[in-house]
Amino acid sequence: MLTAIIDYESGNLHSAEKAFQRMARETDAGEVVVTTDPDTVAQADRLVLPGDGAFPSCAAALRRSGCFQAMVETVEQRGRPFMGICVGMQLMARKGHEYETVDGLNWIDGEVERIAPADPALKVPHMGWNDLVIDRAHPVLANVATGDHAYFVHSYQMRMTDPAQRIAHVDYGGEVTAIVGRDTMIGLQFHPEKSAATGLQMIANFLTWRP
Repeated sequence: MLTAIIDYESGNLHSAEKAFQRMARETDAGEVVVTTDPDTVAQADRLVLPGDGAFPSCAAALRRSGCFQAMVETVEQRGRPFMGICVGMQLMARKGHEYETVDGLNWIDGEVERIAPADPALKVPHMGWNDLVIDRAHPVLANVATGDHAYFVHSYQMRMTDPAQRIAHVDYGGEVTAIVGRDTMIGLQFHPEKSAATGLQMIANFLTWRP
């Protein structure tokens, strides 16, 4: 089994790589590699798309590298499990509206817009620990419960058109989407590799998920 973490120059992937490799060893889930190669992405058994930065530049970098199309083929046509993290989750949306309007992967029925808390005392970006509220069960959330903490750093959020595709949210001056998913795809707005035991549990669940 090969899990490919896609590197498209969107930030330091070292902590994500180490967390996925650790949990792969603990769950006997095979090899985890960081790659920029579309062929490796196309051949992988699981894909992870992390990322920090702006939606337009991340989408453009994925398209330039050839990894965008490789992801589409691997996930849509071959049905391989996929996890998007932070901007990687946002790229699953139909469109993003950060600086300009850009098409996403169109896997989740929602659009990415700036966070606008109802409480003006709440700052943007939404940064730090927040309590998850689980909206529906999912295999990647096994042994994860409402009230468990996750670590967030983001200024934009996915506003859902199809509420059935929202798996969890947090409160930050209103409901903010935290986890989305459908079929073999799941997206986490927070950083599981920085979310202590809760995040490691989700990584382990993903690596052993058999959709």
